[in-house]
Amino acid sequence: MSFSNTYDTTNPGSAVSNREDLTDVLTILAPEETPILSSANRKSASSTFVEWTIDSLSAPSTGGIDEGADVGTFTDQFAGRARLGNYVQKFRRSYQVSDLQEAVDSVGPAKFAQAEAMAMRELKRDIEATLCSTNDRAAEDGAGQAYKLRGLGDWIDSAGPADVPAGFRTPAGSIHSTGDFSEDTLNDLITSAYRVTGSTNNLTLFADTALRRKISDFSRTASAADHTVRSVNYDGNSAQLKLSVELYQSDNGIVSIVNMNPDCAPDTTNKDSGYLINPEYYGIHELIPVGSTRLENGGGGERGYVDCTLTLGVYHPGAHGKITAIA
Repeated sequence: MSFSNTYDTTNPGSAVSNREDLTDVLTILAPEETPILSSANRKSASSTFVEWTIDSLSAPSTGGIDEGADVGTFTDQFAGRARLGNYVQKFRRSYQVSDLQEAVDSVGPAKFAQAEAMAMRELKRDIEATLCSTNDRAAEDGAGQAYKLRGLGDWIDSAGPADVPAGFRTPAGSIHSTGDFSEDTLNDLITSAYRVTGSTNNLTLFADTALRRKISDFSRTASAADHTVRSVNYDGNSAQLKLSVELYQSDNGIVSIVNMNPDCAPDTTNKDSGYLINPEYYGIHELIPVGSTRLENGGGGERGYVDCTLTLGVYHPGAHGKITAIA
């Protein structure tokens, strides 16, 4: 004999009168953290194309000057100065709640205010994914091409972009794309970045899950070809043995290891990408800050959108590094 259920009101049965037990809890299971966006310095923008200048010092001279020699040549100290820039990009998420939905009771709840908050959270993820992307910049052309900002993956490139002079591009030694990623490899990346800036800055490595696990293995295996187990001294009175690396201190800089949003990473398949960022040399320029706008209710319910317009400033591509693949 088949039993009726609470949703089958056309067929009588004992279960028709049963009450539902639906708790007032709504679970959203999606990564929401936006560490690259959240840790960037904020600046204002006043144009759709944001620019900044970049300069360098000439190579040191050790030749000496002859006694009594007059100055016969003069150096243009600004001959190597360059100007870099990035287009802004507009981000938008819309939302709507019908008049009936606004009136009824629901789990969550599912009201206009909650719809607005959901759209705001989605907007932040859109921005984070774009900052982490390998997108190149693009200008509005009036024929379907919108303004697009250049992401970190394209800025941090030893072979380009074409508008970045060769002397200001990211050194090849600051980029790891093939082969095993070991502790020596990480030290090489940090050293390469140090040789550009000349200062032991505090760096941040935004790492996807596979890369983060690889770095945590540094505390378990020695940096050698045979990957022998590393010996550690352990306090027997302690209840924990920590095998996660959150702060890595090298000869040329201190690196904070931060989890990248896995949904916003440039490679969501292999999960082994990461950006080694010097916080002093990147920032967010806002042309239109994040805001919410309500639209006219045409009779079906409240509606609106959240939006912002901003761009990414990478003030010296050579100060950063990246990992695109690990063995």
